[in-house]
Amino acid sequence: MPPERRNRTRPDRRAGARPDRKTRMRPDDRAAGPGGPLQKAAPSFQRKSPARPRAAAAVVAAEEERRLRQRNRQTLEEDKPAVERCLEELVFGDVEDDEDALLRRLRGPRVQVQEDSGDSEVENEAKDNFPPQKKPVWLDEEDEDEEMVDMMNNRFRKDMMKNASENKLSKDELQKRLKEEFQHAMGGVPAWAETNKRKTSSDDESEEEEDDLLQRTGNFISTSTSLPKGILKMKHCQHANAERPTTARISSVQFHPRAQVVMVAGLDNAVSLFQVDGKTNPKIQSIYLEKFPIFKACFSANGEEVLATSTHSKVLYVYDMLAGKLIPVHQVRGLKEKIVRSFEVSPDGSFLLINGVAGYFHLLSMKTKELLGSMKINGRIAASTFSSDSKKVYASSGDGDVYVWDVNSRKCLNRFVDEGSLYGLSIATSRNGQYVACGSNCGVVNIYNQDSCLQEANPKPIKAIMNLVTGVTSLTFNPTTEILAIASEKMKEAVRLIQLSHKRNPS
Repeated sequence: MPPERRNRTRPDRRAGARPDRKTRMRPDDRAAGPGGPLQKAAPSFQRKSPARPRAAAAVVAAEEERRLRQRNRQTLEEDKPAVERCLEELVFGDVEDDEDALLRRLRGPRVQVQEDSGDSEVENEAKDNFPPQKKPVWLDEEDEDEEMVDMMNNRFRKDMMKNASENKLSKDELQKRLKEEFQHAMGGVPAWAETNKRKTSSDDESEEEEDDLLQRTGNFISTSTSLPKGILKMKHCQHANAERPTTARISSVQFHPRAQVVMVAGLDNAVSLFQVDGKTNPKIQSIYLEKFPIFKACFSANGEEVLATSTHSKVLYVYDMLAGKLIPVHQVRGLKEKIVRSFEVSPDGSFLLINGVAGYFHLLSMKTKELLGSMKINGRIAASTFSSDSKKVYASSGDGDVYVWDVNSRKCLNRFVDEGSLYGLSIATSRNGQYVACGSNCGVVNIYNQDSCLQEANPKPIKAIMNLVTGVTSLTFNPTTEILAIASEKMKEAVRLIQLSHKRNPS
């Protein structure tokens, strides 16, 4: 390069243009005043500590590092396509300005450590570094899709539809609808469903009730709830099946054992349930059995099932009220009966007794509907019933004899002749285990003591009721054993109510 050009490009290095290295000012030098001479820096052992602490230096270094990361991130973002940037923004959020915010959000909130904790600093630091439970970044829409249940193709679900638009319901909605139908059928929430609520009641409330009881004085002896002697007042209410009347003969009527519901079944192939309120008695549900004129229908002991038999079939239908399913029992292994008509359910809900032909009656398991054993009497079986404890079976024959059988051993315990009876038609036992009532074809009802029926060969009736002149086809005691209802299907309005006394003998 020519000397002239070198002189033009290089800066001027004349004396005084730039201070010499040896005479260059240092940060430690102090000026004496304006225009004053420079003072020499103090020795190192006399220097004061720097004014800026180490923490400030660390903050500055962290800030520089953050700026560097942000600069690198912006460089990478420029190379990414727009679709990838949009997806990251949807998943991680808008974290362009602060990348630490993303890290804090992924880590989740930290649990504050109490100041008065006895843990050491190392343990507290370990707790802070423990990874918290992460939340899902997004939710899959397919996971939230509920399976729909068709309501039109099922005849039992079709009755639960409130309008035509409900042709499909989700599983949760169907479960709620079934719960509503069950509570409607039971007349409210059953007592067994409220057990947990009673258990969760606080002890303070019970203590307050005890204190309130101890603070009051008065007559705590309540009046008797038994029926008075003499004339009983009765009131005629709305017909139970007013919302679904039928011209066919009604074969079975029964109240639900735990709810204000009545069941009506007849030869029109239908079993109907009505809620009893005495005013409108709204219909709950009707179950139609095709080509199945009902001979008898009955609730199970717990009220969760309805059993029905026909006049000319060996099929036993079981309707599950909770699930809304109709289960036909076509054949019971070991049961050779061609027609199944009359049956009885044990009070404890364990057994099902089917009256057969040629003096046979069969004991089945109520749960599995399997045959447990068979018993036989002389002549034809007219009627049968269980004792109140479900341990004995009373069977009335067409010859006027009464047989007592043990359920467990299936052995005959006693046999006696119903006094004055030529042909038995009905038999019933009281719930308190005190009485046995036998109805005959001549309209006479004999009431026996159960103890005498088990111990004596020829027990004498404690009361003979002769209010009917035709065959007594129906007998039943009320739950408190205060009233015995007798009826005859041979004559209209042939129904009588007999009030029983509280003593050993009925009035």
